[in-house]
Amino acid sequence: MTPLLQVKGIEKRYGARIGCSDVSFDLFPGEVMGIVGESGSGKSTLLNCMAGHLEPDAGQVIFGTRADGPVDTVTMSEPERRMLSRTDWAFVHQHARDGLRMSVSAGGNIGERLMAVGDRHYGAIRDRAIDWLGRVEIEESRVDDRPSAFSGGMQQRLQIARNLVTGPRLVFMDEPTGGLDVSVQARLLDLLRGLVREMGLSAIIVTHDLAVVRLLADRLMVMKSGHVVEAGLTDQVLDDPQHAYTQLLVSSVLQV
Repeated sequence: MTPLLQVKGIEKRYGARIGCSDVSFDLFPGEVMGIVGESGSGKSTLLNCMAGHLEPDAGQVIFGTRADGPVDTVTMSEPERRMLSRTDWAFVHQHARDGLRMSVSAGGNIGERLMAVGDRHYGAIRDRAIDWLGRVEIEESRVDDRPSAFSGGMQQRLQIARNLVTGPRLVFMDEPTGGLDVSVQARLLDLLRGLVREMGLSAIIVTHDLAVVRLLADRLMVMKSGHVVEAGLTDQVLDDPQHAYTQLLVSSVLQV
């Protein structure tokens, strides 16, 4: 099977400090990769380099586009990358407010992404927005409400609907359950797991929460000080960690 995404030797430095160093892996269609580590481990830097939010100092991010096949997104023009981020890619922020237009209605937030890829029929856009609100468990009656009237969990579900409405093939998620209480997290994780399976999505999830990757990720990379110290099948890494740092992460969760 041909990889959907090939990450080759990604490096990012901030002066003398290493953001991430020589990270390489392949991601296949329909596969979910989890990236874990403590704050400062480099996982968010890596995610932002892959998603085009940061320019890496070295390396390639090769994505299998529908039209042109494998393309290095690092060397893409800004308009090309922007179109990719509206169609085949999506990015779910930790704080939903960073991924939503807070002054625009819930339906408008979803509709904006459709309009960005050329949809113009108001009735069809509104119908799809309402459909997606239902898919993320938000009542149709809230379609004209602004996100500021929603709870944190509802805002995150709305951000997910906004991202997935155009049918992307790859979703980047940065701590998607961060800052939510436990019951809201569980509901959101069940929703995400269902959507990933239903849509056949590939996803890369950055989190410090091992329970999140246990539930969602097929494979797992563990990062420390900008380096990948362990990688493998999620259950294998978590049940039988080989690296001392991974052992520490797993044992710290077990002790809580």
